[in-house]
Amino acid sequence: MSTNIKKHSYKTSVTDRRKLNEHNSFLIWFTGLSGSGKSTIANALEEKLHNQKFKTYVLDGDNIRKNLNKDLSFSPNDRKENIRRVAEVSKLMIDAGLIVIAAFISPYRKDRENVKATVQAKNFIEVFVDTSLFECERRDVKGLYKKSKKGEITNMTGLSSPYEVPLNPDIVIKTEEESVDLAVDKIMSFIKPKLSI
Repeated sequence: MSTNIKKHSYKTSVTDRRKLNEHNSFLIWFTGLSGSGKSTIANALEEKLHNQKFKTYVLDGDNIRKNLNKDLSFSPNDRKENIRRVAEVSKLMIDAGLIVIAAFISPYRKDRENVKATVQAKNFIEVFVDTSLFECERRDVKGLYKKSKKGEITNMTGLSSPYEVPLNPDIVIKTEEESVDLAVDKIMSFIKPKLSI
């Protein structure tokens, strides 16, 4: 079937879209354990960027799994496919001229490296939300850790399923020491040079 597919080239380019938006487009990828604070910081970051007239969109793990990826489980292979699909969506959104903010546990290093390769390294910023398992369990915002310990959930990252810590993230946020506002300011400082076309 792939032999019958031919890429069509359109006249409007990513450069044209970036010029229209008056800013660059790229992906800010949040990774960390469930309950680490990824979605909270991503939401606050988008609000700040939006208020400064930047065109943004947040892709969130739970939201994507309720719709686009509702056919996937939490097995290692399905986790890989979940992140692969999100990488492709992110690539399209970057091409559309948007600043994409993605908040996904994304436990495997190889999958995060594949995201980076898909969108290109120059368009990828990795933010490691470094919150201890103890603190994530204490927060247990969604009650998942409790369910996992009761045996109601299998493949719980950090407990029955591994989380591979990023080796060289662009930004590290320690939520047990840094406020959401401080985290957003830290990210804004890092991305400031990338915002200009």
